[in-house]
Amino acid sequence: MMNFIPVFPLSLVVYPGEDLNLHIFEPRYKQLITECSATGKPFGMPAVMDNRVSELGTLMTVREVVKTYDNGEMDITTRGLRVFRILEKMSEVPGKLYSGAIVEYPEDRDDGDPVLMEKLREGVATLHRMLEVKKRFEPRETGLRSYDLSHHAGLSLTQEYELLGLFSERQRQEYLRRHIQTVLPILSEMEALKEKIRLNGHFKNLPGFEPLP
Repeated sequence: MMNFIPVFPLSLVVYPGEDLNLHIFEPRYKQLITECSATGKPFGMPAVMDNRVSELGTLMTVREVVKTYDNGEMDITTRGLRVFRILEKMSEVPGKLYSGAIVEYPEDRDDGDPVLMEKLREGVATLHRMLEVKKRFEPRETGLRSYDLSHHAGLSLTQEYELLGLFSERQRQEYLRRHIQTVLPILSEMEALKEKIRLNGHFKNLPGFEPLP
């Protein structure tokens, strides 16, 4: 299905089901959010990569306008709904300050592996312990999904965007599995190096050198 949506490009990746808090201050986006909040219509948030609007983004809904300032700026809460692909960019929308796009919504396969999902959760938890990060994962009513872990697995912006372009839960799980398998050994080496540095200068109980007979 193709559809027109107003767009709010940002240099980040948002996933379906993710909550995002925003402070709105530009006139074009104050207009966009005011209209979407009043009508209940969604807007698109395409990712800005390498200083250009990318093909993929996430359809967003305004959950709440938390605060409106005297100058019209707003604090809002939003939530990601589904991934879209831009078919045609519209830099000008008649009578509007904001831009828009004609988009389609790729079909997403819910073919995840619960066993692999649990291993991914354990892998991210291990990653956080090594980095001394405390984070709880709140699963959805339908259970934990790859999107819930992606921002907490140490992915770069490019990697987060690549994962956004995978339209299969199993493919996203495999992407995260490969990433975690790559990162954990590197962190283990860093931990060993940190421990070696800590011990440098301490009194050491080392055996003496025994010359070869």
